[in-house]
Amino acid sequence: MEVLLNEIELKDNVLSAEDFIKMRIINGFAEVPIEHAAKALKNGQINVSVIYRGELIGMGRMVGDGAMYWYLQEIMVLPEYQKMGIGTLIVNHLIDYAKRNSLTGTFTTIGGVSAKGKEGEPIKI
Repeated sequence: MEVLLNEIELKDNVLSAEDFIKMRIINGFAEVPIEHAAKALKNGQINVSVIYRGELIGMGRMVGDGAMYWYLQEIMVLPEYQKMGIGTLIVNHLIDYAKRNSLTGTFTTIGGVSAKGKEGEPIKI
């Protein structure tokens, strides 16, 4: 597992609408029209792709107003790579982005909703 974590890359804002839809379907989310996926990616604050040996194995998005309110969306990892800490890396990467880009660093709220059974432990910021 440690080898895997040393070999992955986190890439910002390279996720395609097609890959976004594939990740949603694989992880049990509803399929959305490609136009919706493209607009969602364009209008979000940031999206991050997790690449392992040239393959997309995880992703996450952050939406919000870019000043006070930030929301974690669609933190997804391919089933065969789950429970390895990749989801935590995605969340931490997105939280770091929000911290760096909040206007004042105060009066900032980061929220998120978990899929049933994926709640995990609370993250301390």
